[in-house]
Amino acid sequence: MRRRKFISLVGGAAVAWPLVTRAQQPAMPVIGFLGASTPSNWAAWTAAFVQGLHDHGWIDGRTVRIQYRWAGGQSRRYSEIAAEFVRLKVDVIVTVGSAVIAAKQATASIPIVFALAVDPVASDMVASLARPGGNVTGFSVESIDLVGKRIEILRELLPGLRRLAVIADTGYPASVLEKDQVLSSAQKIGVDVDVLGIQRAEDIVPAFEALKSGTQALYVCPGALVNANYIRINTLALGARLPTMHAVRDFVGSGGLLSYGPNYTNLFRRSAEYVDKILKGAKPADLPVEQASKFELVFDLTTAKALRLTIPESLLLRADDVIE
Repeated sequence: MRRRKFISLVGGAAVAWPLVTRAQQPAMPVIGFLGASTPSNWAAWTAAFVQGLHDHGWIDGRTVRIQYRWAGGQSRRYSEIAAEFVRLKVDVIVTVGSAVIAAKQATASIPIVFALAVDPVASDMVASLARPGGNVTGFSVESIDLVGKRIEILRELLPGLRRLAVIADTGYPASVLEKDQVLSSAQKIGVDVDVLGIQRAEDIVPAFEALKSGTQALYVCPGALVNANYIRINTLALGARLPTMHAVRDFVGSGGLLSYGPNYTNLFRRSAEYVDKILKGAKPADLPVEQASKFELVFDLTTAKALRLTIPESLLLRADDVIE
């Protein structure tokens, strides 16, 4: 009896030990990745974020799980996706400034990291850059501060610039702020500005049809809606023979002429550093919002040729990248 009891106990332990071992294994952390645009538009940024995680030892499917959701440039989707992430109990949400407010409204406890945002303090995303407070932190692109420099570059490119158009999502506060700064900066140097206000993808073609004669260039204010439709905007601008100024180097090409701003791909890679720290126990409130410090000037010579535009040598020498 004792022998049978011993065998039974040993057999039971053999079954129980793996169960105990599995129960004691820590759950794999989950990242909710809220893409404001589409997977194709964000391909380079997503890859940079994943590489950044890999550099810190986080590998999707092995040491961490990434749940991707895409808003397709439709801001109404932000709240739906954020609510889903709350239900999934993700460990951290990664997104961009246009979706932060919706994410904040959905949760005050899940950490939120924005890979890039325009003026996060004025937009009420954080209390201050040095002390974000709450559950949000990330990287600031300060795009509005670069408006004057972008218009200077356009003026150097087009010495006779007298009329400029600006396209912006008037439903996105950061784009409205940038659009207003374009108006202010252009007026100071005697350049008239026509506003192409859009709130849906369907508004883009009518906006171009309303362009006034004599318009010489197009300033493109970044935002989820614009970013999701940048190829359409570039194509229409090229058809209207308008050089386009972008804030994002990834949108140069496909008819886009030039950009001046921070490297968004690098910011997505760096955002993985903050995710790494948070997954290891850091609190967003203790991670200061970092500002982009390096800005790149990029030209596409193929687009310049299509526009029959000669880029001054002075600008080409200052360019960080020239796409041939």
